[in-house]
Amino acid sequence: MQTFGVLIPALNPDQKLIDLLRQLLVSNGPISTILIVDDGSSAAHQLIFKQIESMRDPRLHVLHHDHNRGKGAALKTGFQFYLDQATPVTGIATMDSDGQHTVGALEKCLALAEQRPGDLVIGARKFTEDIPFRSRFGNLLTDGLVRLITHQTISDTQTGLRVIPMSYVHQLVSFPGERFEFEFDMLLEAKKYHVTISERPIPTIYLDGNSSSHFRVIRDSVAIYSRFLKFSASGLMSFLVDIGLFTLLMSLIGNHSLRTIMVATVIARLLSAIVNYLLNRHMVFGNAGEQTLLKYGALLAVQTVASGYLTHALTVLLPFGSAHWAPTVAKMLGDFCLFLISYYIQKNLIFKEGQHV
Repeated sequence: MQTFGVLIPALNPDQKLIDLLRQLLVSNGPISTILIVDDGSSAAHQLIFKQIESMRDPRLHVLHHDHNRGKGAALKTGFQFYLDQATPVTGIATMDSDGQHTVGALEKCLALAEQRPGDLVIGARKFTEDIPFRSRFGNLLTDGLVRLITHQTISDTQTGLRVIPMSYVHQLVSFPGERFEFEFDMLLEAKKYHVTISERPIPTIYLDGNSSSHFRVIRDSVAIYSRFLKFSASGLMSFLVDIGLFTLLMSLIGNHSLRTIMVATVIARLLSAIVNYLLNRHMVFGNAGEQTLLKYGALLAVQTVASGYLTHALTVLLPFGSAHWAPTVAKMLGDFCLFLISYYIQKNLIFKEGQHV
């Protein structure tokens, strides 16, 4: 028989958490255990946890962080709790403590998880104009990047209602990130671990304009995108070296033939690649990966040739192709496309996490 644990990270919860727990305890869903992780709530909110402990139901458990460590840290504490249990569960369902997730929505997600035990099931909300701006903003901000990297269309990247298979939980406990970026990485990395993401539509509930959310739009968005932002900064610095040298060489040589463009491309790319490799290896991907220099060299060779041919082709196709600056514009367009492809390859093949030299 399949059974699931429920995990609820909580920071300064109110009576809505008590109401949720009471409904969970009478649910007919396949729930064996309910764990609440207090992520360093203030003294004024400790009464809520005392109420929970006074309920004295053997399925209820409470763990405390002595200070606020972030939602990702609270989830990992809960994951480790379930991994340490003598009686295993099929998966772990995560819920928010602020009343945005109903027990009915959870039961629908659990039913889908029973049918697809290896999938990561998420409860997907529908976003409309009457949804609070910061909730729509955060979800729209992440949707495109998730689609680009995972090749999966996920309609709600910030939902806290998820049912996670235990096979994936074993991997998640070692993921970096302590705050909201951890939940984002959970989606980004799913494909790497052969985990399919399935969705179950759920009601969209926001109370008091979603004022109880601890998501900080600017700070947490930067944390979510930190690696891609660092990769972009590294790419920008390398691009400036690359495009500067390419433009200088083209102006010195003075013609737009394929041979000239290819020579200028190779020289500029080799020098900028040294900058790019060192920045990516040490600053972006934290020295992860094995035989990174060899792999990066192979990627560089393919990318350099592709850049040369693509630059020449775009120069011919552009309506202003005869202008002396046309190859530079063509190179910028072509290299932007190659940049996105390069990020995916470097993240998943060259500087792959879990491998260090």
